[in-house]
This record gives sequence, structure tokens and C-alpha cells, in this order.
Amino acid sequence: MRSTGFRRTLVAIGVCSSLALTVSACGSGDESASGKTRITVNCEPPKSAETDRRFFEEDLASFEKQNPDIDVVAHDAFPCQDPKTFDAKLAGGQMEDVFYTYFTDARHVVDIRQAADLTPYVKELKSYGTIQKQLRDIYTADGKVYGIPRTGYSMGLIYNRALFRKAGLDPDKPPATWDEVRADAKRIAALGGGTIGYADYSAQNQGGWHFTAELYSQGGDVVSADGKKVTIDTPEGRAVLGNLHDMRWTDDSMGSKQLLVINDVQQMMGSGKLGMYLAAPDNIPILVKEKGGNYKDLAIAPMPGGKGTLIGGDGYMFNKHDTPAQIRAGLRWLDHMFLTPGDGFLGDYARARKNDAPVGLPEPRLFTGAADAKDQQVKKANANVPVENYQAFLDGNQRLEMKIEPPDAQQLYSVLDGVVSAVLTKKDADPDQLLKDASGKIDGILARG
Repeated sequence: MRSTGFRRTLVAIGVCSSLALTVSACGSGDESASGKTRITVNCEPPKSAETDRRFFEEDLASFEKQNPDIDVVAHDAFPCQDPKTFDAKLAGGQMEDVFYTYFTDARHVVDIRQAADLTPYVKELKSYGTIQKQLRDIYTADGKVYGIPRTGYSMGLIYNRALFRKAGLDPDKPPATWDEVRADAKRIAALGGGTIGYADYSAQNQGGWHFTAELYSQGGDVVSADGKKVTIDTPEGRAVLGNLHDMRWTDDSMGSKQLLVINDVQQMMGSGKLGMYLAAPDNIPILVKEKGGNYKDLAIAPMPGGKGTLIGGDGYMFNKHDTPAQIRAGLRWLDHMFLTPGDGFLGDYARARKNDAPVGLPEPRLFTGAADAKDQQVKKANANVPVENYQAFLDGNQRLEMKIEPPDAQQLYSVLDGVVSAVLTKKDADPDQLLKDASGKIDGILARG
């Protein structure tokens, strides 16, 4: 699954845009009419995202001014990677020269042999060695580099500091274990007036996504290390369901309305009626700008449990038909647009602040070493949100194992949705049987994959 902040998950392009000029496919020839190296790229923000669109166009114009030998044709649409058309575009030769992918799809693109091997060229990417290795590894297969990560996120616990205070809890000491989450949720729900202590998703594959995140936090896995066998019918899997069952039915801290999805939960948090839910930091500006929340009341802590957290994100891969000149041009474009600390589309924090975009959220955090230090320094200097509300998340994440989503994630999440929704809607649901039944279905999916 992806998280939801547009400036980080920036999803655009499902089909060829009218901006494709005269080329017959989304890909382009090696040279434009002027003799420049031409590349097509996707994930330009749509016109409806006015500020992001303007930032993107400004950065693209500055890139072409600095690189007069390169012609970049950007395509926009929503979303960047449409699951309904993605494979068809790849198979039909309609994919851009430089194209967006979620982390979860990187290996699939490699397996079907639609990605260019960047290994001989990646040394020309100035920033490559500064990117977190665990993110670079997502686009590496059999020792070869097939893509470049652009952003990353990790799940945490968003909570309402005002409700914590009202319930007699210390907002500077968020729950660190699932037992503490349960206890705090019970106290928040006891405030009454429709207040909910903890909420979770259980529909549209989002319940399976959160089950996975909660399983990681307990130290468990959805599938075995080789990706061939399901591993949810375990003490960790039963702990996840047991905790949800007890909060829902014993404590009544999750409310009676279930089968929730992300928009429902965000609305509850933004209205001040929800104590806690799992999300990535990019949810925070959505809660403020779209759901009525206040930055001073919203904080994020690391995943309870202390074992692990689910990570996701996106990056760019290159069309297998790209020429060496196009690959080199595309890498230069990525460096300029997204991978220069403290600058570019995602890193120009001074520009973001001037345009009232949130600056100071703890993620994305792409770089390491001196590059990370520079990026964080520029971010801190331009922060316009209460960064102290996110310090627990930053500190706690250093101790967690970062784990990517499982293979065939959406199919697995669909099965796991049924497990989570059953526990939250049926008081007498049998977690052991639910996990056993789901395991059989998931093993079948993995066998076909």
C-alpha cells in the first residue's frame, strides 16, 4: 500500500498524456528534432495540484537550462502508477523512458525483463552512494541495479496530544507496547462523547496492510524469507488479532463502527474524536489541511512493540529499450529533481515554507551521512510545524527493523482484510481458525506467483 501525502507519494500517470507531443508511444526516440537526447518521464503533478505542478515545472526548466543537450518530456495524470494499466503499458512498449514504481513492484518489473540494467551507469549518479542502503537494495537484484529510490516512509503511531492530556496521560510519553496502547485507548474512550481510543482499517485491502504492519511490530512476518510460505498462523499473528479483539469487545475502546478505511479514520482524528491510529508522518498535513486538525495537537511515535515497522515508498526505473544516452540523461534528471539534499522538488524547503507547505515532518529521510546532515539542517532551518512532536518517532525508529511489504502484497491484503474485519465485527470470531483459513488461501497465491 502507499501512504497518502501527495508531495511524497506523488502519484501520477496511468496512460499516455496529451503532452506526449508527436511521439507514437509514451517512450521516445533517442534524439529530438533539435539533436538533443530526449527522455520521457512520468509522475508530473496534475494541474489540480497547483503548487506542486508549479514547483515541478520550475525545477524541470532549471534542469534543461543547466543541461541544454537534454530534452525532457513530462507526462502527467493520476495516479503515477495505475495498477490497472501498469503491466499493459510495460508489455505494449508504452512505458516512459524513466518511469515511477512503488517499492513493491520493483522486483516484478525486473522479473518480467522490462527494466534497463543501470549498473554500468549508476556511478554517474552523484547521490547514489548517499541513499540508505536498505532502500537501494529494493531496486537491486542479483547484484545489478535496476532502479533508484526517490522517497521512503515508515509506519508509526499518530496520536492526539490534547486527548492524551484530557485523559490524564502524558503526551510526551506515547505508548511503546501494545499493552500500553490498549490501556491508553481505554482511558481515552472513557472520556465519552463519541471519543474513540484507537481505530484501525479493515476494508479495501487496508485492513490487510495494517495487519502486516502490526505483525512486523510484534516481530512476525507474513511470508517466509524465501517468499514461498505464509507465516501468519503464529504466536505473533494471534497476538495481533487478540489485541484487536480485546480493544474492540472487552474494552470497547474502538467504537462500534467498523469496516473503516483511511479516510474514515483521518476524519475521526482531524475532528478531535480519535486518540490513536497507525500511519506514516505524511498523514499529518492531510489531517490539518483537509480534516480540520491542528499541528500542535498531532504527534507521531514509533510503532508499538519495539520489533519492526513496515516501510514503503517509490522510485524510478528505466525502460529496457533506453539507449545509454537516455539512461545517462535520466540519471542526471533524477539527481537534479529529487536527489540533491536540501534542494529540488522534494528538498527545496525554503520554497516550500514560502508557499505554506509543511516543512519539518520526520520523513521522507532518504540520505545518510553528510548528505542526510545537510538535508536535515536545511529542513530544520525552514521548519514551520512543531518538530518536537515527532522526536519520539525519529528516536524510536533507530531501534526498529525496517521491513518492506510482502510479495503479492495486494492479493495477500485482500485475504487478510477478511481476517481483520471478522475480528472487529464478530465478537465470537475464532482467530485461530481465521488464521488457518487465510494461510491456506495465501499459500495458494504464493504458489501461483
